[in-house]
Amino acid sequence: QVQLVESGGGLVQPGGSLRLSCAASGTIFSINSMGWYRQAAGKQRELVAAKTYIGETDYADSVKGRFTISRDNAKNTVYLQMNSLKPEDTAVYYCAAEDVLTRPGYDVQDYWGQGTQVTVSS
Repeated sequence: QVQLVESGGGLVQPGGSLRLSCAASGTIFSINSMGWYRQAAGKQRELVAAKTYIGETDYADSVKGRFTISRDNAKNTVYLQMNSLKPEDTAVYYCAAEDVLTRPGYDVQDYWGQGTQVTVSS
C-alpha cells in the first residue's frame, strides 16, 4: 500500500506565500507523475501542477508564473511553492501520485492524499 502525507497548508493574506509538501511512502518501485490538484467549495477538482519522473511539468493557466512545482525522486516527495496568492486560490489542495508501480510487472495505480486546506484571506 502507498500513503501520501501532505503538509504546509494554512491561512495566508493575499500576496503571501505558502509551500506545500507531499511525501509518498510504502512499497514503491516508481512513480510517473506527482502533482497537486485543488477543489474549491462548490467547484470541481482541478489540476494545479504536476511533474513527471523525467521532469516534464504542467501548470494550470491560473497559476503560471506564481506557483512552482518541484520534486525529489529519491525521496518520492513533491513540493508546491505558491507565491502571490490570491483569494481565488482558496481551496483544499490534494497531492496525487499517478501511475505508481509498487513492483515490476504489477499494474500501476493512482493514489491521493487526504488534502490540506489553503485559505487566502485578509
